[in-house]
Amino acid sequence: MTIAKPAGPKLEVRGVSKAYGRDGAVLSVLDDISLVVSEQEFLVLLGPSGCGKSTLLRILDGIDTPNVGSVVLDGKDVTGTTGNGRAMVFQSFELFAWRTVLNNVAFGLEVAGVSKVSRLQTARQYIDMVGLTSFQNAYPHQLSGGMQQRVGIARALAINPSILLMDEPYGALDVQTRDLLQDELLNIWEKQRKTVIFVTHSIEEALYLADRIVVVSPRPGRIQQIIDVPFARPRSAEIKSDPAFLELRREIWQMLKLGVKV
Repeated sequence: MTIAKPAGPKLEVRGVSKAYGRDGAVLSVLDDISLVVSEQEFLVLLGPSGCGKSTLLRILDGIDTPNVGSVVLDGKDVTGTTGNGRAMVFQSFELFAWRTVLNNVAFGLEVAGVSKVSRLQTARQYIDMVGLTSFQNAYPHQLSGGMQQRVGIARALAINPSILLMDEPYGALDVQTRDLLQDELLNIWEKQRKTVIFVTHSIEEALYLADRIVVVSPRPGRIQQIIDVPFARPRSAEIKSDPAFLELRREIWQMLKLGVKV
């Protein structure tokens, strides 16, 4: 089966560096990151905890700014600005405790000024997509962690972003729920073909989801290597036991462990 190649350039990261001042010292988090993300691509940022992956994602979303460099979307400099077709899914769910599932998912549309009838209709569509139709009137405290993360994904998708940014969204979940949500995310991506930039420190998760994997070095984060994932789509969990999958996982582990290219 031929592996589908993403379309032309969508998002560019140009020479991004980030440092924070702390107790009179300077903590360098990212160092000279340059990257082009293609339209409809599923890109995974992979690296150890503290290497700057989440900081880079926040810079891509515009909620943080680099000290040096820029973020360019469709030829327009969007550095330090939010919106512009980007939406973030956080690890910590970030749901409003006082809002139902329906009203949580509709929130972004409400902020955008969409009429109540239209925004609720759209919210129901995405709630159905993530399998929570029977829970649309529930509150976050009544949901499991996996269900709350589904709400977060539906809320991000409801505003119809061109780019979905996902910051270790399954990191706090148990293994079984994590595996189920990986499959669910791939199904949604196959249907909608959003550009996805996904942060993880799990090699297996990166290989299962990605078109390309950007391996980030320990802090200060630099691009250590970019790996084209050679597995055809659509994918199923069986590929995780394929010898080629296991060998590539081993090679990436050695790369992360040694901090050198394989």
